[in-house]
Amino acid sequence: MHTLEQLRSGALAGARRLNLSAQLRSVPPQVFDLADTLEVLNLSGNQLASLPHDLPRLHRLKVIFCSDNPFTHLPEVLGDCANLQVVGFKACRITEVRACALPPQLRWLILTDNAITELPDALGQRPALQKLMLAGNRLRQLPQSLAQAHQLELLRLSANALEAVPPWLTALPRLSWLALSGNLHAPPTPPPQLLPALHWNDLQVDTLLGEGASGHIYRVHSAAHPQGLALKLFKGAVTSDGLPEHELAASIAAGQHPALITPCAELAGHPQGARGVLLPLIAPSFINLAGPPSLESCTRDVYAPTLHMDVATAVEVARQIADAVAHLHQRGILHGDLYAHNILWNPATAQAVLSDFGAATLLPAAGNPVRRALQALEVRAFGCLLDELLALVRAGPATGAGPGAGQGTAPGAGAGAALAGLRAITHACLLPQPSQRPEMAAVCAQLAFIRT
Repeated sequence: MHTLEQLRSGALAGARRLNLSAQLRSVPPQVFDLADTLEVLNLSGNQLASLPHDLPRLHRLKVIFCSDNPFTHLPEVLGDCANLQVVGFKACRITEVRACALPPQLRWLILTDNAITELPDALGQRPALQKLMLAGNRLRQLPQSLAQAHQLELLRLSANALEAVPPWLTALPRLSWLALSGNLHAPPTPPPQLLPALHWNDLQVDTLLGEGASGHIYRVHSAAHPQGLALKLFKGAVTSDGLPEHELAASIAAGQHPALITPCAELAGHPQGARGVLLPLIAPSFINLAGPPSLESCTRDVYAPTLHMDVATAVEVARQIADAVAHLHQRGILHGDLYAHNILWNPATAQAVLSDFGAATLLPAAGNPVRRALQALEVRAFGCLLDELLALVRAGPATGAGPGAGQGTAPGAGAGAALAGLRAITHACLLPQPSQRPEMAAVCAQLAFIRT
């Protein structure tokens, strides 16, 4: 974070990004001294209820974050910011969003955890709209205009009051990552499968392994599990994906699968009443396949520039993840966040596992056409993953020592055929008409025929 002293002294001259949290009740005028360079303005965690009318003077501004401020409506001045693409007002007190508050170049809108009951039709008239995060509001319906949001790829609608899935939603050509849990249309949460309970007093909490939108993950030790476990403690609040209790229900309903990280026990007896699950401890040889999307990439993951893999490794990773997703679909679960950053893999063996059920949705019963329509959206997410794996394949040796690593400087006939097979499956999964995409079970069958 930057300080007011730095800003007022001119020490931040030429800054492209400003992070300022100082219990502000108004935007300091010195911010406008950065008008010729400032692109990202983060004013989250202050006491702001409005923005200055001359905000458009920040003519290079592309991103603004004002989360955790007492705004009651989305400031209309945002609509006058010609180059603004990313708008984030999470956990404010917003009840109203007017059409004039939506900037013309809007690409990514975050309104998670507010009290919004309706959205303007103008939202679907923003042609660049790619990412829309609305979890934890009071929406009963969506504007019909979103049927024209043909660039929309990620949509978070969990913990609202939607009564039905509008038919146009599942017909959007690029929608791939959808969270719907906790709405009136959703099927009742099934009784949780019985998991053994581990008491807090029987656990020895070790290091923090990581943090996600919905909770913290710790390494823990238990006499009953000498090999160690991972404990996920839920934060107990609305996240960008939805509510922790829906994540818990979906992860338990998922059952066990070799390419899924699902709970093996529930936590009992936490002194503050926090909920948690115990997960298998993943070996340190497993790493994230990619990092999450950036402000620039918006909906696509960011891979290490040094990461490459051969065709055999790409096929092996694809097979495992496809099988895991097919398993979830068969059990009536939409993962909702099928991304490489939620995949842990071992570069030496190409073993891969899918994690994080924060955006998962329990689907309608088998035979309901909405179930198949929603699954078709996730097939596109898998197509995006395949597209990214193909981009990692190069002619030379792979980064790791996977099943096909070090095959030489040029792919052989088998590798060439495998690449063609992967490209064909990718094309089918990315078809713009969702109803024409294959089911995940069929994708698994096609991947099984690929020989490397």
